[in-house]
Amino acid sequence: MTEETAKKQVIPCTVAVIGNGPAGALAALELARRVDRLVLAGPAGKGQETRTTALMMPAVALLQDLQIWPDLQAVAAPLRTMRIIDATKRLVRSPCVEFHAAEIGEAAFGYNIPNQALNAALAKALQKRPEILCVDALAEHYRLQSDNAEIKLANGQNITARLVVAADGRHSKAREAAGISVSRWAYPQTALTLTFRHEAAHNAVSTEFHTEEGPFTQVPLVGNRSALVWTVRPERARFLLSLGREALSDEISRKMGFILGAAEVETMPEAWPMGGMTAACFAARRVALIGETAHLFPPIGAQGLNLTIRDIMDLGRIVRSDAADAGAAHNLAAYNRRRRPDIAFRTGFVHSLNRALLSNRLPVQCVRSGGLELLRRHSGLRNLFMREGMAPGAGLKKLLPPFLR
Repeated sequence: MTEETAKKQVIPCTVAVIGNGPAGALAALELARRVDRLVLAGPAGKGQETRTTALMMPAVALLQDLQIWPDLQAVAAPLRTMRIIDATKRLVRSPCVEFHAAEIGEAAFGYNIPNQALNAALAKALQKRPEILCVDALAEHYRLQSDNAEIKLANGQNITARLVVAADGRHSKAREAAGISVSRWAYPQTALTLTFRHEAAHNAVSTEFHTEEGPFTQVPLVGNRSALVWTVRPERARFLLSLGREALSDEISRKMGFILGAAEVETMPEAWPMGGMTAACFAARRVALIGETAHLFPPIGAQGLNLTIRDIMDLGRIVRSDAADAGAAHNLAAYNRRRRPDIAFRTGFVHSLNRALLSNRLPVQCVRSGGLELLRRHSGLRNLFMREGMAPGAGLKKLLPPFLR
């Protein structure tokens, strides 16, 4: 699209992506390969981003395909081993279990990337794609019709589109306009996120300590640095947030049993209330939901952006098969069918794992411990678990004979 088109009151396009966070930017970059005219609309992000994102290899493959990965390689830390340690003081404790990417023929499960670097790489990629018109304005009103969608922006412009991709977050106006309801729930926990330095090398090992309050997860960064997601009760979170840098560093060192030596907090913690959300359906009335507009997870198991990227990849396949009317009812129905099993399984898995950690009931502890012991002892089951963790169906597919894969 030319600048003249952008300045007109009405901007016609095939696909309008609403929300220009990582989900919206990735959706725009992927879908722009499938359609002629695409608009990415949303206010520019503000503030310093200190969190990191662990991307599994299928997500990394998309970044490579979109030619974004070269800008991230220098700051991406490989995740070659994932370790679970039971740090509870309960009667029944689980064994330590390690998962090695080499067991399934992979150099790494994925890579941990600073969000700030990821956002910068996405912005750079968008600048290289003149076919994507970026509009720095909030979408305020939607008129969804049988043949198209009309979107009114805060800057006075209007967009008409065959398909609206809603990436505008958990309080999405696009989802509301489509009449899609959501189920929400909350956990009695707060997640603290920060980065820290440590004396010893992490050797590309991510360690998840299971505690009575939730997971305490260290994820490697480049150098002797790691990201931390620490899930605690709200009152404990308030105490930790009140600590100075030195006292908090000591708390982290002790919590990890000094396996990486002394810790030194690099970025002070941010707090995030723990909860979840899932939409009743994932597409309706010319609107397709992706990312936190469709599903919201607690920060457990590196599911968030990886699940979002699978939303985008499935939507891309559907749009490619029928780009003439990307938002047609049969395309939206196909998207719903594709996404429902994956989202339902990941939501249930994360919810069950978190509840199991919080439960003091002996039968629950026994089931959890027995499950981890099975994974520790049986390589075939462990391999299936690892493959399914990277991509849904990958483990089951590997069990099939080659001619059926």
